Amino acid sequence: MKQFAVTFVALISLALIGCGSNSSNPANINGTWNATLINSGNATVFTFGTALTVNGDSSLSVSNFSFSTNSPCFVSGETESGSFTLSGNFNGTVNGKFGFTVQSGSPAGNNLTLSGTANGNTISGTWSLTGSSGCTGNGTFTMTKV
Repeated sequence: MKQFAVTFVALISLALIGCGSNSSNPANINGTWNATLINSGNATVFTFGTALTVNGDSSLSVSNFSFSTNSPCFVSGETESGSFTLSGNFNGTVNGKFGFTVQSGSPAGNNLTLSGTANGNTISGTWSLTGSSGCTGNGTFTMTKV
């Protein structure tokens, strides 16, 4: 009976260690994403692709960012930043709050901000554009992991 109890405690301990290991790792957000931004008139305003990696402090490393649509608001030299806050990892599916900003280089002063929720291989939410004349707007967006 004593051996059974020791074995049972050891198995339960291993199970708990296995459940806890890396369960908050948001690795599923890491990868290449394509985004489509729609305005209130249901027209596509921007599309872009990018690679995202979540850092230990919940910030995003952004690489290979490129608009697929032409816009006088973002001609060249954009800088991107973002964040992802994990709110759960259930059966390997990442869920959490997503924030992303694109600042124009040339012309200066235009800011595109996305705020949404990640759910597995999809991120969706709202966007807004502020800046120079003709470079304002808002709507919804969807990002899909490639």
